Amino acid sequence: MELFTISLPSHCLQSLGKLMSMLAEQADADLHMNLSSNGQPLVEYAQAADNGIQCVARLPHFQLSVHGSAVYKSAAGVLAEFVVTEMEPGMLSAIIKRKYGSIDEADFNAIEQYCHNILYGKEWDQLGNRFIDADRKRRKSKIADEIDQYLNVNSMLHLHGFANFRLGQYRKELQEVVEYALDEYVLDKQYQEFISLVRYFVGLQETKIDMVHLLHKGGHEFSLYNDSFQPLEPKPPTDRIVADMLEAEMNIEDMVISSLISISPKQITIHTRQPELSVIRTIESIFDKRVKVCVQCGLCKLTLDELARQ
Repeated sequence: MELFTISLPSHCLQSLGKLMSMLAEQADADLHMNLSSNGQPLVEYAQAADNGIQCVARLPHFQLSVHGSAVYKSAAGVLAEFVVTEMEPGMLSAIIKRKYGSIDEADFNAIEQYCHNILYGKEWDQLGNRFIDADRKRRKSKIADEIDQYLNVNSMLHLHGFANFRLGQYRKELQEVVEYALDEYVLDKQYQEFISLVRYFVGLQETKIDMVHLLHKGGHEFSLYNDSFQPLEPKPPTDRIVADMLEAEMNIEDMVISSLISISPKQITIHTRQPELSVIRTIESIFDKRVKVCVQCGLCKLTLDELARQ
């Protein structure tokens, strides 16, 4: 007795065997071990003639009224995993092409990467994998619910058409990811152009002091010291062009950079426990080879360790 047939999009046919195995394994876990069947399999999955996957009930052990909902739920969970893992990247690419068809290849690839960062981790590095896994589970759950409802009343599932025309909320979510990725890409591109311009003006400046120590107290809090480790007062840049650029473009939390530009040191040593922080990377981008990042030296060890204990 045929229960349903799944038709895969052509670009996913190479994964047909993998998906069939996943469906069978999940059926074993959800049905054959948990539902009474006298040790007999209730359903089996086989390749259909048109390169699809067919779910067949094993009679007389299978009873639709008893086992049907469990079969559909089991298959829906596996198919949701397949959509997110195998089809989601292609769906994102299709949305980008449809919305921004005129962009060049470099911009297209960059926006794709931003989408990947948003969905799969880099955007949420500080929140850890727990957030990424929870968000992925939420997307899969929404898809699984839709597929489960569909299989309860339909025997033919064209997965490509279903993803494009039935998963409305999921597609809307992916569209929002693409729009957010484009905004982030444009902002980052503008910021990098701004940093390049500041770096150019910094390169034209004459150095005013040999060495500056920049002690990172945590977050965006810094203290400036000279080569004798005596405090230096932050100063606004004296160059009017640079001052106007910084005022227009920089966040107030990054104004330590304007002080460094004003002091114009020959060398900068940053003492920090967070070398990956964006403001520190920005300082490195602007001052380039003048910057040395220290994470554990005798001069700063006691100070940073004391701050960490507070």
